[in-house]
Amino acid sequence: MFSHIHPDNYQQQLDEKQQSISSTFAQFDLPTFEIFPSPSLNYRQRAEFRVWHEGDDLYYIMFNSETKEKYKVEDFPVASVLINQFMTALLADIKHNDVLRQRLFQVDFLSTLSGEVLISLLYHKQLDEQWIEQAQQLKLRLSAIAPVDIIGRARKQKVVLDKDFVMETLTVNGEKFHYQQVENSFTQPNAKVNEEMLLWAQQATKNLGGDLIELYCGNGNFSIALAQNFDRVLGTEISKTSVKSAQINIAANKLDNVDIVRMASEDFSQAMNGERVFRRLEGFDLTSYNYQTVLVDPPRAGLDPDSVELVSRFERIIYISCNPETLRDNLTELVKTHKIEHFALFDQFPYTHHVETGVILSRL
Repeated sequence: MFSHIHPDNYQQQLDEKQQSISSTFAQFDLPTFEIFPSPSLNYRQRAEFRVWHEGDDLYYIMFNSETKEKYKVEDFPVASVLINQFMTALLADIKHNDVLRQRLFQVDFLSTLSGEVLISLLYHKQLDEQWIEQAQQLKLRLSAIAPVDIIGRARKQKVVLDKDFVMETLTVNGEKFHYQQVENSFTQPNAKVNEEMLLWAQQATKNLGGDLIELYCGNGNFSIALAQNFDRVLGTEISKTSVKSAQINIAANKLDNVDIVRMASEDFSQAMNGERVFRRLEGFDLTSYNYQTVLVDPPRAGLDPDSVELVSRFERIIYISCNPETLRDNLTELVKTHKIEHFALFDQFPYTHHVETGVILSRL
């Protein structure tokens, strides 16, 4: 299954992505774009596997997305070294433990550059006191490898031993930033490339001043690293979990110029236009912001027409995209009012067709 994942092929696959991006955006007057490679192995901080039971044996499987054929997974070279260590240790430990292995159907791993791991065990059975006792002992044994927390999940049930998040530390331009990352909430899976993305955005916005508005801010990934370049930062995010993490991360990084509000970008657009009043914005005077720069990191669907109209009002637009096709469609509109100043390719997902890009535009 992993025959296409080999460090010797890395540069070739990156060259192919560069050619594909050049072709996709051929209609635009692009500057020479910057390319940020990934480590060729052990770059993913997240992984999830189905669990296959065969007699007394127990092993991880993954499915080929096209053929649906299942593959036994003994190691996973794209995942962090920590995940690989815990994959092996976990199965060896629970293989002969009926309480922990019975009806287990999936295992999710979340690791950090800072050395923490969170393991989620998903079951087709309810988890009782006996399971909790056995899981606590498992956590104790696995802690010999690295700090670890365990979550048990079943239908309408979530058991947390002892926390459902990790604290990641990313280094950007020699400075350390701390981020809470919660189980099942979105975080950038390739931490080293994420550090490059933050550095790129930080350098591109240096000395700009004014205020930054960030739509789809997640757990504050960009807001927190970019806060030093702006007078104030206002982030919007619809996920309750991510907003809560963002508030924790603002405090963890001792920032006093960043605020996060829980609302959809469409609602924020209406609030800016004065079309609607939102209780969530009580205490925020939107007219007091010096709207110079906007950052968007939308889902694969890209920006809807209202959001395109909203961002086109700003002097500068930082657009982080995980889908070149929707980015191209959005840029077709945005280049009517703005010029592309910087363009970058971030290889977040080596050996796949997925590409992350960054574009910075300034008003014509």
